[in-house]
Amino acid sequence: MSRIRYEMILISAFIIILMTFAGCSEETITAEPFVDHTGETGTVTDIDGNVYTTIGIGGQIWMAENLKVTRYRNGDEIPEVQDYLAWYALTTPGRCSYNNDPANSVTFGQMYNWQAVSDTRKISPEGWHMPSDDEWDALINWVGGPDSAGVKLKETGFVHWAAPNEGASNESGFTALPGGWRINMGNFYDLTTRGYWWTISNDYLPSSMATAYGMYNDSVKVEDLAIIRNFGLYARCVKD
Repeated sequence: MSRIRYEMILISAFIIILMTFAGCSEETITAEPFVDHTGETGTVTDIDGNVYTTIGIGGQIWMAENLKVTRYRNGDEIPEVQDYLAWYALTTPGRCSYNNDPANSVTFGQMYNWQAVSDTRKISPEGWHMPSDDEWDALINWVGGPDSAGVKLKETGFVHWAAPNEGASNESGFTALPGGWRINMGNFYDLTTRGYWWTISNDYLPSSMATAYGMYNDSVKVEDLAIIRNFGLYARCVKD
């Protein structure tokens, strides 16, 4: 093979490689553009007929209330588990009201174990989904980062939050409430002082745990937490 022919083959190969990278670059450029939904309001209705207000925050649209649904999308019941020992023994989906008082669910929503929110029958309304930890992180970073996000996410005042409700402005419209939690032993704690929300993420965690986020009456921080799946926490859904 002559030197000229050999060099022409190398040049042709180089051109093909450049065209391949150019194609990849074009795909990146034509990716779906970011849309800022900040301040957009609306509603969404679950299978039980509960109507929730919604709020746009950055590139996402969130429920501005905690989920209250008692059934999956297909109509299957999410079992209500009031008994403390039964809650402790759960390995399947379960829900409850704080202190087993339905009046608390009117304000704060239903509490669910992780098995309930991660079930493939889907706890979220059609067109919505349970958020991942990445989606929670995107929300938190949009409103200032984990060290101060509680300022813009927590409901203002002391109707639901106990004093001092540190820094709360609810500028985002997310209206986080302090519904407390139910620990794996079945006891209820921290109504009015703490709020906790599940994600569907459990990456790099033991099989008994999943990722959740917490907000507090005496702090502006939002913390990511590894929580035992048998805890009862709240759920917020984000639009597909």
